[in-house]
Amino acid sequence: MEATVSYSKNMDDEYEKFIRRMNPPRVVIDNESCKNATVIQVDSANKHGTLLEVVQVLTDLNLIITKAYICSDGGWFMDVFNVTNQEGNKIMDEAVLDYIMKSLGPDSCFASSMRRSVGVTSGTDHTSIELIGSDRPGLLSEVSAVLTNLKCNVVNAEVWTHNTRAAAIMQVTDEETGGAVSDPKTLSMIKKLLCNVLKGSNKSRHAKTQITHGATHTDRRLHQLMFADRDYERASDDALNHPPDRPNVSVTNWHDRDYSVVTIRCKDRPKLLFDVICTLTDMEYVVFHGNVDAEGPEAYQEYCIRHIDGSPVKSDAERQRVIHCLEAAIERRVSEGLKLELCTTDRVGLLSNVTRIFRENSLTVTRAEVATRGGKAVNTFYVRDASGYPVDARIIESVRQTIGQTILQVKGSPEDQNSAPQESPTRSLFGGIFKSRSFCNFGLVRSYS
Repeated sequence: MEATVSYSKNMDDEYEKFIRRMNPPRVVIDNESCKNATVIQVDSANKHGTLLEVVQVLTDLNLIITKAYICSDGGWFMDVFNVTNQEGNKIMDEAVLDYIMKSLGPDSCFASSMRRSVGVTSGTDHTSIELIGSDRPGLLSEVSAVLTNLKCNVVNAEVWTHNTRAAAIMQVTDEETGGAVSDPKTLSMIKKLLCNVLKGSNKSRHAKTQITHGATHTDRRLHQLMFADRDYERASDDALNHPPDRPNVSVTNWHDRDYSVVTIRCKDRPKLLFDVICTLTDMEYVVFHGNVDAEGPEAYQEYCIRHIDGSPVKSDAERQRVIHCLEAAIERRVSEGLKLELCTTDRVGLLSNVTRIFRENSLTVTRAEVATRGGKAVNTFYVRDASGYPVDARIIESVRQTIGQTILQVKGSPEDQNSAPQESPTRSLFGGIFKSRSFCNFGLVRSYS
């Protein structure tokens, strides 16, 4: 009798566990060798997505990566990161250092956790809503009004807009139970009404509302939603006229080594490295070598990449697609306008009321985050005049008097907006909304001071 062997996905998982047991990750945290940063070195067996998971752990802790060296030839990879806290100091908090060791070290499960971070698991504390559609002034005011009318409270949310498109991930709870929305009729109504709001009068582009129960990595998922929506596609005249503030991205082939070399220069900001690595990973490119320098106001990144099938960039069309996708990934987080911070006791309808007041005062929110912590709503808004000009200080004061001057605080001053902002291809974000020296020189990599 001929023997048969059955195959299942569990075999892959068991093989990964075996490799991991034979080659456990090694994490070294050094607070001595570098004067102004904590040096974190991670050595591990390599698989597609491992680099992203390591970067994700560091950025989720709100650490600033000032330098990075990446090397992952063969089945093993080594990453070295210089990191600081938000104040630019070394990481001395033992709880944070211990979390890094446990998250990336031998006892961690980060090799498999990435699948969980972008997937959906069952949960009872909230319902997640994913939205994608055409951006326009006042959109979020309409979305939040729909949820309020359906007795849903937005406890956490983040929205990005880019190139006329808007994507959001919102975590909502049932007003009566305080937990996830479970009534099938209510869930069906949420999908129907929100999809209608997202479509608006634009029938040329699709709108989508998806409801899930459980956890997702918000930033990663937003990148995936906008990438799938092809927000990186530009009009022909926009592609020819490269704005001075657009990221400088180039892709060339290094024929001697059969790599493609990606070079990025742009204004530095938090989570920039995550956004780039996330996009390359989701486009199924593997980073074999990399050098990152973000100690100054401008960030420099250089990567040797191949497609997951082992080939470098094969055509000019593919090269342009990589460039446009990386530009889009960097631009999605651009925040322009006057920064407002709101902190007050959370209640159902709060987001709807605040965004309505913004809209009634001709304010457009270019990006925002909303979060609930210990019963408190902690929101950040970046607002501009609906026409795109800086906000009149008198309007801001009127809005603060309406909402509450101790509740809504201005960070910065209207005069600060007179300096050239980082332009975003889309000025209106849902109309009024919420939230959210090189280590090594390996040939082509250059060091920029």
